Amino acid sequence: MKPSLPILLSVNGGYVDAAGYLALHGLFSTHVTGNFVTLSAAWVLGTSGALVKLLALPVFCIVVFGVRLLSLTLVAKRLPAFRTVLGLKVALLTLGAALAIGFGPFDNGDGWAALLTGLALVAAMAIQNAIHRIHMGALPPTTIMTGNTIQIMIDLADLWRGAPAEARAAIQSRFLRMAAGVAAFAAGCAAAALVYAHQGLWCFVIPPLIAAWTLWLGESIIVSEQQ
Repeated sequence: MKPSLPILLSVNGGYVDAAGYLALHGLFSTHVTGNFVTLSAAWVLGTSGALVKLLALPVFCIVVFGVRLLSLTLVAKRLPAFRTVLGLKVALLTLGAALAIGFGPFDNGDGWAALLTGLALVAAMAIQNAIHRIHMGALPPTTIMTGNTIQIMIDLADLWRGAPAEARAAIQSRFLRMAAGVAAFAAGCAAAALVYAHQGLWCFVIPPLIAAWTLWLGESIIVSEQQ
């Protein structure tokens, strides 16, 4: 059975975040605000990788800003905005993989090679976050699982308490979609850890392949080019 686009994106989100954390001295490429914690730890403990963590959030913000402007421009010209920005994500993940394999392992997280690798991954995940907000707003997030987990627990409580019949079907549908997304993200994290443990930096080959796969799904539920 062909996996859905949100599931593949969730797997990739978890995979890239875990692989980046393992290979790049604790860098969160998907949950960029988590780098505030690891940046503080790096300063206190004297470990490397502080610079890329410091740059992660501004780079993330700049990329999201640029993706929004690019999407609006492409839509205005009746060009395929969704597939174009998704293609940019594939390119950035490919660049990140090439840098990681070519210059890693990174003993110094503040070196130029580690810095470029980390920021390429951050930019790619910024695009995935922007894609969700711009083109897939009706679907559960594929990168940040905290909100999904909160909604899952709220839905479980409502179902347990006995939701009205007219609302029950909608709650169950939302619960299943979000639970599948969280499970896919967790599976991506686990897969990244397993592949990294056995293949090292070659683990970064997988994310651009998954991202390229999403370009060819062709599902009608995913894209709203009118936003």
